[in-house]
Amino acid sequence: MTPDNTSRQMIERPPVSEGPLALRERALEPWLRVDWQKFWLTVRGREWRSLALVPAGQGAPPDFTLTIAVSLARTGMMHLGVPIRVVDATRVPLRQMMELIDEVNNCIATGDLVIIALGTTSESPVTVSVAQAADSALLCVMMERMAVADAKTTVDHVGQQKFIGSVVFHPNGESAG
Repeated sequence: MTPDNTSRQMIERPPVSEGPLALRERALEPWLRVDWQKFWLTVRGREWRSLALVPAGQGAPPDFTLTIAVSLARTGMMHLGVPIRVVDATRVPLRQMMELIDEVNNCIATGDLVIIALGTTSESPVTVSVAQAADSALLCVMMERMAVADAKTTVDHVGQQKFIGSVVFHPNGESAG
């Protein structure tokens, strides 16, 4: 190795970006955001072991309530320090409904909290029965995508006394409070 090669190797540097230096704000996972933490504390302010998330009507993506359930469970696990089970019941057929309800009951009998994501009452034959079998339900509304009439029908079918409240989301995924 010659001295020229050594000095060349020592002064070679990786290419430097010529673009502007920009600080990018990293998006926080929902469970790390204050609005989701407040949402969790509000929902947990009512006593429940199983919570059914019921979409107000059609108009949201198929995974609407499942995404909410996972984010809410992660927020709750961060708060309580214990696992919270999430059940994806968005597409459960009638023949599996009783098995699903039994499994949820077995989980809560062992002390677990369970959040159940459901499909719309118009598209899922089991939504009403599973929501009624849960301790409590939460009406999930997608702003500007769901009809008020559908929300009223959903509440009537499940039973107003079962609901601990409702939550409204913007189509971009942000909670509207």
